[in-house]
Amino acid sequence: MINCYVKKGNRLTVIEGIEFLDSTEDKNSVIWIDMLLPTIDEIRAVENLFDMKFPTKQESEEIELSSRYWEENNRIEINSYFLINDNKSAFNETVSFILQGALLISVRYKKLESFNTFTKKLLISPREFKTGYSIFCQIIDIRIDADADTIENLSKEITKIRKHVFTDYSNDDEEILEKISTFEDLNMKIRENLTDKQRILNSLLKSQKFVDDKNELPIMLKDIKSLIDHTNFNFERLDYLQNIFIGILSIEQNKVIKIFTIVNVIFLPPTLIASIYGMNFEFIPELHWEYGYVFSIIFMIIASITPILIFKKKGWI
Repeated sequence: MINCYVKKGNRLTVIEGIEFLDSTEDKNSVIWIDMLLPTIDEIRAVENLFDMKFPTKQESEEIELSSRYWEENNRIEINSYFLINDNKSAFNETVSFILQGALLISVRYKKLESFNTFTKKLLISPREFKTGYSIFCQIIDIRIDADADTIENLSKEITKIRKHVFTDYSNDDEEILEKISTFEDLNMKIRENLTDKQRILNSLLKSQKFVDDKNELPIMLKDIKSLIDHTNFNFERLDYLQNIFIGILSIEQNKVIKIFTIVNVIFLPPTLIASIYGMNFEFIPELHWEYGYVFSIIFMIIASITPILIFKKKGWI
């Protein structure tokens, strides 16, 4: 699907498809072409119309900087991560942007809330966006705000699980470890997403193009740096939480082992006594004693109670 945003004066029109772009005037009036799940034919049509080449999906997902940001002549090609978090799994989806003169072309293969948010803003106040460059900056800024919200929600979830570990631990070990692992994975994806944008915006800031329209780039870079600091802090909190949880888990296991040890110590002397008097030797002094059975029972009870009294005195139980 292709949506063309045509601006003439202060009026903005959204047209589906590119069939109407049959003249130079029509092409120059387009400030943004948004391609969502484009077919091969649609990609080729736009490439032929504007004399450009789009990166393949595989090429756009490569991580080296030369694949994330490329500049030549009057064209800038940018591949940027957009975080998708569906509460079950988080992953970074690559969106390709091409800035050519005043035109922005975006190619994406997922529906993204950042684009929906910006589209509403663009339709409400089209005067604020004169070129594709201003549209690109606003989309990235919206995405940075969304990342900030995600980090804030993640921090709240980490605080909740920390309270749970300290105040309401109930042997749900696998569930807690799974949550910690999920939070670490999400935080890692956020960090990767922000670092990618930081590299791209730094490259754009150094570019000789759009010299007069770079006032907002330093602000976005400062926001990204502060968010990266927050992700680092979340990594530290998660590591601390994991260590604390493992420590609590070890304490609980030690308590169980301690109980088994005490039980073994309590029943060891009576077992020894019973073993001695259970031997089938003919010459046992108490073998024919009338009170031998009662004596052995009382002896075993005393042998069981004595360790308990000693442990209580030592404060071990």
